[in-house]
Amino acid sequence: MKSSVPGVLADVGAASEARIPLGGRGPSRVAAGAGLERIRTVVVEEHDQIARLVAGRIATLIREKRASGQRAVLGLATGSTPIGVYRELIRMHREEGLSFANVVSFNLDEYYPMARDSIHAYHRYMWENLFSQIDIRPEHVHIPPGDLARDEVEAACLRYELEIERLGGIDFQILGIGKTGHIGFNEPGSGVESRTRLVHLDAVTRKDAAADFFGEENVPREAITMGVATILGAREIAILATGEHKAAIVRRAVEGEVDIEVAATFLQRHPNTTFYVDDSAAAELTRIATPWLLDEVEWSEALMLRAVTWLSLTTGKGILKLTQRDYAEHRLSSLVARFGTPGAVNGAVFNLLGAKIRGRSRLPRGKRIVCFSPHPDDDVISMGGILLKLVQNENAITVAYQTSGNIAVFDHDVRRHVDLLERLHRDRALGGAELVEFGRRVRECLATKRPGDVDIPEVQDIKRIIRETEAVSGIEVMGLSARNARFLNLPFYQTGKVRKDPIGPADVAIVRALLEEIQPDIIFVAGDLSDPHGTHRMCKEAIDRALVEIDEAGGKLPETWLYRGAWQEWPVTEATWLVPMAQEELRTKIQAIFKHQSQKDSAPFPGQDEREFWQRVEQRNKDTAATLDRLGLAEYFAMEAYVVAS
Repeated sequence: MKSSVPGVLADVGAASEARIPLGGRGPSRVAAGAGLERIRTVVVEEHDQIARLVAGRIATLIREKRASGQRAVLGLATGSTPIGVYRELIRMHREEGLSFANVVSFNLDEYYPMARDSIHAYHRYMWENLFSQIDIRPEHVHIPPGDLARDEVEAACLRYELEIERLGGIDFQILGIGKTGHIGFNEPGSGVESRTRLVHLDAVTRKDAAADFFGEENVPREAITMGVATILGAREIAILATGEHKAAIVRRAVEGEVDIEVAATFLQRHPNTTFYVDDSAAAELTRIATPWLLDEVEWSEALMLRAVTWLSLTTGKGILKLTQRDYAEHRLSSLVARFGTPGAVNGAVFNLLGAKIRGRSRLPRGKRIVCFSPHPDDDVISMGGILLKLVQNENAITVAYQTSGNIAVFDHDVRRHVDLLERLHRDRALGGAELVEFGRRVRECLATKRPGDVDIPEVQDIKRIIRETEAVSGIEVMGLSARNARFLNLPFYQTGKVRKDPIGPADVAIVRALLEEIQPDIIFVAGDLSDPHGTHRMCKEAIDRALVEIDEAGGKLPETWLYRGAWQEWPVTEATWLVPMAQEELRTKIQAIFKHQSQKDSAPFPGQDEREFWQRVEQRNKDTAATLDRLGLAEYFAMEAYVVAS
């Protein structure tokens, strides 16, 4: 359900099969910025819309400044969030003639110490992702220097501030937001009067950066950053956030009190700041999560489901035990008035939730199914329970692994496998001179490699094969075999680095060819977009674009089931189907996860949750089942959740 504000979501709940008369699914009357929001916040459905909105605003500013003979001074950010903005600006430069000749830029921050040509340097990031592809003058580019001697840093920071001041200040500042609420590298404790300076990085920030540096131990402990006062001096600020993992800090920044421990809250004092978020990052805003607390709402089935579930969990009562007083004390009297009695509402919601539960007998049977797995373990991690049931139901299943996942293999695993080959050569005379030379090149590469260096092709191949063999072992636990596995090796992933290329026609063509070959009735797609290195999001983009092409060509479109699990789970109110698992089924799922030995004990990219994947899965699946129990429905041992998107 959409709000009355164009482009703004008010209800992100999923529809259910069960229907009750609610008078339609009309728009909510809750407006953007209503109630508790202290920063203007624009919520869009897809993260790509943010890029277009922000890039469009920047382009307008540049053109207005050029028309008046002035320079446009931009404050720029790095990381994954603004990449889309930069790509859109590049497109506008190439296709619409947008010139950057009158643009001066100042970047927010840089790691310290950091060589400018390092693959981790923000200096290199900016030139690769923007400056080298537009007509900005090199002398107009300013990036904090991470390669100075320590005794030179303070003076350099002062010069940075003075240059911003000399040019009249920043016209438009782009920001991202970290999990601590930092903007730039203004960590907890950064004061509102702070300026460009050398800072120590928070442990959470360093953990977030671990993937880019191939291990937390390689992340610099310091950085140079614009201060809070420098940022607030900009005439216009756009702060961007996408993904479920940013939802909590977005709410804190937008609705919470100004707090020195959360630098983003200082933006509440800025007269011209706009927070751009996708629906996932907006999920915990009050107007999205609990709009009935702000104003009257137009009740839909999905909104009623969310409200009553929230009320049940808030009060600690099962749904069927909720009373008139419970509804009245939590601003939900209008919902009861709509149906006459609490019992009518309770019963309707109880039945809606119960209808979501799908045991084996109510799952697809005899269908052609493709399970898309971004990495060679997402299938068993996220949908191992339903996969086991789908095999038992005699569906024709293909598990399509979209990327090799080879960057997530430790070097010591490579050494171990090379040692195996060399021992076979020595003890069993297997292989010849080529194998010996192969082993020598691999060992030499690993001995001289620095953190973040791109592996030579031989090492990349070993890591790919390790993950492919683990993937086959995992689905064999489910009753499948190597014949059911397809390794697509999409080109966008084959950079050898954490940062990947954009999804291109070649990626889409591979996915489309598979879909046209198999003609599946159902596809399973990763809907967990909080993946810390963005591969899940990009893999979904390749699938979405392939489906659009098939549709435009008049081809058959499959039903799409979205799964989560690696990083989080669908809430029971958003899920279309809830698939229960018995204890032995969860045990089988975990055994399949165990087959991915390169990710066992310590995964290279664990995200914020340091537990092993099987531990996360076990808790999430049990928690989903426990939620239904708390709501007063049947008690199951564990449960997976899915959203049917089409």
